Amino acid sequence: MNNMGNRRSKGDIAFDVFNYTVLGGFTLLILYPLYFIVIASISDPNAIYAGDVWFWPKDITLEGYQRILSDNQIWIGYRNSLLYASLAAVISVSLTIMAAYPLSRKDFVGRNFFMVFFLITLFFNGGLIPTYLVVKQLNLIDSIWAVVLPNVVDAFVIIIARTFFASLPDEMREAASIDGCTNTRFLWSFVIPLSKPIIAVLVLFAVVKQWNGFFDALIYLKSADKYPLQLILRNILIESQPSGNMMANIDNLVAQQRITELIKYGVIIVAAIPLLILYPFLQRFFVKGVMIGSVKG
Repeated sequence: MNNMGNRRSKGDIAFDVFNYTVLGGFTLLILYPLYFIVIASISDPNAIYAGDVWFWPKDITLEGYQRILSDNQIWIGYRNSLLYASLAAVISVSLTIMAAYPLSRKDFVGRNFFMVFFLITLFFNGGLIPTYLVVKQLNLIDSIWAVVLPNVVDAFVIIIARTFFASLPDEMREAASIDGCTNTRFLWSFVIPLSKPIIAVLVLFAVVKQWNGFFDALIYLKSADKYPLQLILRNILIESQPSGNMMANIDNLVAQQRITELIKYGVIIVAAIPLLILYPFLQRFFVKGVMIGSVKG
């Protein structure tokens, strides 16, 4: 009976095969472009143009990476992006917790009003020109705060954090209040230590958003020494403008074009490395955090 009960029908097997095939195809569609960038960054551009690079690099060369890592502008961009991402993470997580935790409390007067206020910002915003005028009036043009502050808080992230805090048991707060624990102490001594999953999610959201952003830097920054790495990457990829140090000692126009192609692919890999390093450390908490609200009871 047990063997017959565990025996799977042909329809079940066909369904599984179909699912694995479709999911495998989507996985390849996502991973192959990333893999191609990796092998293209160490392959001869002539082989790429000829269509000879598909699954394996050809005529391997590390000249592109050597020129990238020897350029001061790349390291300046790295330094600035790390600074902007760190500031954004600290400020964003702090403000999000200060907004989300009160909204999760049923005894907070006016929480529905503030919740609606935050929700409105998901659908409407001031637009580019009014935002630029505000930043200009605050004298933030060409400063790091013009890049960090305008988008440091997101209503969507506040809703996620609020959902997590609402899942914490009220009995714990009631027991703490009986012992004379204030709201501030309860937040720091109980809520924050229990909120590692959602804090990891908030940090990852803030860092990825800031690290991948370049538009604010493009319109607010004037000094090249304040450019984040992504803006430097944009100049290389879109405008084909590697800095002078990367193209040093190259006189031949064909050779310059060849090195430019190597640098384009290499810079993409170099820019992605910090996020690839950060994610494994946060993955354990991130998996817990993204499951918030999916299971009740």
